[in-house]
Amino acid sequence: MEELWTRNPYGIIQRMSEIVPVQPVEYLAMGHVAVDLTPSGKQLGGTVSYAALTAKAMGLRVGIVTSVGEDAPMQVLDGLQIVNIPTGLSTTFENIKTENGRRQTLHHRAESIGFDHVPQTWRNAPIVHLAPIAQELDNKLMGQFPASFVGVTPQGWMRGWDENGRVYAKAWENREQALGRVGGVVMSVEDVNRDLELVESMAHQAKVLCLTEGELGSILHWNGDRRRFRAPAVKEVDATGAGDIFAAAFFVRLNQTRDPWEAARFATNLASHSVTRVGLDGIPTRGEIESCLMEVLF
Repeated sequence: MEELWTRNPYGIIQRMSEIVPVQPVEYLAMGHVAVDLTPSGKQLGGTVSYAALTAKAMGLRVGIVTSVGEDAPMQVLDGLQIVNIPTGLSTTFENIKTENGRRQTLHHRAESIGFDHVPQTWRNAPIVHLAPIAQELDNKLMGQFPASFVGVTPQGWMRGWDENGRVYAKAWENREQALGRVGGVVMSVEDVNRDLELVESMAHQAKVLCLTEGELGSILHWNGDRRRFRAPAVKEVDATGAGDIFAAAFFVRLNQTRDPWEAARFATNLASHSVTRVGLDGIPTRGEIESCLMEVLF
């Protein structure tokens, strides 16, 4: 049975009785809240953490369906409704930089998430963001929100791990069927091992597909066309979560404007601000959001 988490005025997690109703949300994020092991200690991670806080910063009512343990430093998610599937330990990643790129290890994986875990009140949310990081979401979810705009960041369906937790890239199973069923897909060049031919193939199957390229910006594929959006030059401090912030900003603006070009331009500019700060401190401010909206309009 899932639990609804809230917080008392002191920031302590409390498990609410099942009789307490959840409130409607405008942005539903599904996937594991993660614990990232860093040289400075445990940090909260996972696409849903960055995306949900970005959507909140943009003024939306946000809910999360996840599976996370008591080992996660959840205080940063104050103010969000969280439906949790109990688990012993949270999904835990360790990333080590090497001369050959990032080496990622999965130390723990929380419970799987299905449609039955979504409260009835949230099943018609205007925006549903499916954000797996460790194969935790049921592929069937992509067809179970007919009244919603469904956005997908599929990185968690594109990675596997061996018996030692060493993470490796793998093919997204049933992607051909999935791509045509969702409103938009956002992925990074790292998610596809920089295989641009694969991206082109996927773009032909998707309604809207956006590829993020770090400091180079993004490439949007839509309606048989392709357009690059250059990122503004900034001093990068930490790029963690920038792609997740991009995805949330893109999905929100795409749903609001129905203009993928405008949404990609806005998301590229907004995500660029995030890399000037460390981790979840990179969540956009109201001033940055308003500035990027003005840049798009003028």
